[in-house]
Amino acid sequence: MQVQFREFSQFDVWFWLEFNNVPSEQEKKLVEEVFSSWFFLGKLGGFNAENSQVQETGLDLSYMDYDNDASDNAMMSLMHNLGDFEYEGNWGRCWLDLGTSDSIAIDILINSLNQLSREYVEIQQLIIGGENDDWEIDPSYKESLFQDIN
Repeated sequence: MQVQFREFSQFDVWFWLEFNNVPSEQEKKLVEEVFSSWFFLGKLGGFNAENSQVQETGLDLSYMDYDNDASDNAMMSLMHNLGDFEYEGNWGRCWLDLGTSDSIAIDILINSLNQLSREYVEIQQLIIGGENDDWEIDPSYKESLFQDIN
């Protein structure tokens, strides 16, 4: 799976997936589950690099002292919104507002999609950000998302 970044805005980003073939309904479901699970963790503040105590400790975690106060005092790092997945031919796309989540979230998504591509759904490329010339974005799309929330 090739990964490419285009123009990127944390609060307004499209994720584009090009599959090797038109994805089946089961393959679509698997991809959407990856995004939904990832987003749910982000909505709960899971991608907060300010509180990476375990990662910073290294390999020996036996009897590690976890600082609950540091965890409680870390600035919140939350994702805000996930649009519906859309498909057209061998392309899929999804819009997100990544909020204040840290960029480690994108690494985790890329790693997950790489493994998904190896084992279940062949993904030719993941494009993060920007737009596809062949598939226009309706300007009212985001407006309809925010109306659903309110």
